Amino acid sequence: MKRTLTLATMLLAATTLFAADEPIVRGAAISKDAPAVSLATVIEKPAEYSKSPVVVEGVIASSCDKKGCWMQLAPEEGKPGIRVTFKDYGFFIPLDAKGMKARAEGVTVVETHTKAQADHLEEEGAKLTRNADGSAVETSFVANGVVLSR
Repeated sequence: MKRTLTLATMLLAATTLFAADEPIVRGAAISKDAPAVSLATVIEKPAEYSKSPVVVEGVIASSCDKKGCWMQLAPEEGKPGIRVTFKDYGFFIPLDAKGMKARAEGVTVVETHTKAQADHLEEEGAKLTRNADGSAVETSFVANGVVLSR
């Protein structure tokens, strides 16, 4: 019995190590037809990427620490990024995704958050620029699907 338990533990540990190298896929598969655009370009000219999906890549600077329902994606560590949400609140990322590389397909969206919505987002770790009334206007990226890797 002790030997079986030891073997089972070793097998679980080995499986976990191999699984750590596997990409994590959430949402829809990333299309082969969507053009790849640098994340820095999307951040600089968001209006140009609001109609047709594009593929961006970056590093996860932070993410929702309650559910994994958004991530802050930056072109590289230490650079400004954009908050990425997931289409129709349809999928989530792991809570320990900070520092992972991400590839996402989607479009940019400009949203006005009420004070209550902005408060909620900031409680989850989002960084917003507030208006005098506490509301916030935010340009974000709405992803249909993402692929995460270490």
